[in-house]
Amino acid sequence: MEQTFIMIKPDGVQRGLVGEIICRFEKKGFTLKGLKLQTVERSFAEKHYEDLSKKPFFGGLVEYIISGPVVAMIWEGKNVVATGRKIIGATNPAESAPGTIRGDYAVEIGRNIIHGSDAVESARKEIGLWFPEGPANWQSSLHPWIYE
Repeated sequence: MEQTFIMIKPDGVQRGLVGEIICRFEKKGFTLKGLKLQTVERSFAEKHYEDLSKKPFFGGLVEYIISGPVVAMIWEGKNVVATGRKIIGATNPAESAPGTIRGDYAVEIGRNIIHGSDAVESARKEIGLWFPEGPANWQSSLHPWIYE
């Protein structure tokens, strides 16, 4: 099964959306394999977003991520990276469809609630960074009711 990294950003945590976001992934049929609430150190945030380090918004993005606790998660399931991105919605909330997390809860691109891996390879990299201990090894009893 494929895995993805999902992070509820400080605005999502502060706004009390953690349960709602987890619920959406669970209702889809994905399995939670890792969960952490943590405050992010600057150097760690810079490493997470190093691919964006040349962008003009990099400094503001790092400040935003270290401004409060985040919830880091590993989710597992068939096509979870692509489907997770659909659940999340477009990066710009104004372009996110109603029914997506960003479409329902976000207004500003700089306060867009959630991060999700954009590819299987970036998911592996982000999971390795945020969960060096690896995912929890378990399978839901609902697995045969979701997957053939």
